[in-house]
Amino acid sequence: MYKFYCRSYQRILQAASYFMPWRKPVLLEGKNSLARLPGFIKSKNVTTLLIVTDKGIASLGLMDALLSGLEKENLSFFVYDGTVPNPTIDNVEEALRMYQDNHCEAIIAFGGGSPMDCAKAVGARIARPRKSIMQMKGVFHVRKSLPPFFAIPTTAGTGSEATLASVISNPQTHEKFQIDDTSLIPRYAVLDPLLTVGLPGNITATTGMDALAHAVEAYIGNSNTRETKMLSRKAVNLIFQNIEKAYAQGNDLEARENMLKASHYAGLAFTQAYVGYVHAIAHALGGTYGIPHGLAVATVLPHVLEFYGKSVHRRLAELADVSGIGSPTDSSGQKAAQFIETIKRLNKTMGIPEGFSVINPQDIPLMAKRAYAEANPFYPVPRILSKQELEMLFSIVRIQ
Repeated sequence: MYKFYCRSYQRILQAASYFMPWRKPVLLEGKNSLARLPGFIKSKNVTTLLIVTDKGIASLGLMDALLSGLEKENLSFFVYDGTVPNPTIDNVEEALRMYQDNHCEAIIAFGGGSPMDCAKAVGARIARPRKSIMQMKGVFHVRKSLPPFFAIPTTAGTGSEATLASVISNPQTHEKFQIDDTSLIPRYAVLDPLLTVGLPGNITATTGMDALAHAVEAYIGNSNTRETKMLSRKAVNLIFQNIEKAYAQGNDLEARENMLKASHYAGLAFTQAYVGYVHAIAHALGGTYGIPHGLAVATVLPHVLEFYGKSVHRRLAELADVSGIGSPTDSSGQKAAQFIETIKRLNKTMGIPEGFSVINPQDIPLMAKRAYAEANPFYPVPRILSKQELEMLFSIVRIQ
């Protein structure tokens, strides 16, 4: 009966999605596209900005050119660099105070998924000043326009510059939760591959596999459209062709640019077609143990795909065909198995573990409960899992 409820909820949401105000961000893309942003911002009649980033980005000097460009355009800016890897409610409130105290008019999110998530949540608080972050948890509780929002990804993974999601952590309860609303989709984004050239190999690997998980989960779910399927296929193909090169040869600009495109395509796909249990489990692991999101997703992905079994064979076989994996004479089950093995091989090549020894068996029931609550009834997963099955998956991911 509960599965019937979940599927009914998902069908209603899918039908309603055709009437939602989806949009794609206006893009500045290509080598040195960041240099065009200050003038573009000025053309929007913005004078004072809040830049949300983290200390790692700030210390690397990646923002120096942007800050110089803003100064040349006589634009005032204030930098919040306190974002932590799993951004917290406190991060959001601190950045919000900086925005308000300095009478800012727009937001720049500069960095990976964490600054993006934090900045989106700040925008949500500005749009809904009488609502707390916890009151906006879930689906469509913002429903008001954010200030002008400029997203500048420095990793090729989250696709946050194209999505409606902001993931925030509650450090008191060790819970990660999502705020999902079409108003959180950034209006403008910069895809400059030069910003990703200096990424360490491990971050290139885990963020790239996060993008792969976005594309795969969107494709195997039940809320696809013709466009999201096309975007997922393009993303998967680009990632398989470029991720190892970007990992091993970090200065390969073509590979970096292709990974940025793949991440963006995957973001566009999953913001309409959604994700699934891979992300629900990864969020629970991140909230409980502070495991970086991309690492958790990359590790969990092949285990969940195997656990789904026959329910995903046909669609994984289609992705295998697009990626040149397997033989035309292979069955869908064989192609799906080879697709999963390719993911495992990539993980091993790039130093991503098969599981996590930090997982405490006593934590598994609570993490399974949280993953279950996040996924159901919202995520249109190919197969609805019980709490007991999710506990089994957490046990599989645990390294003895």
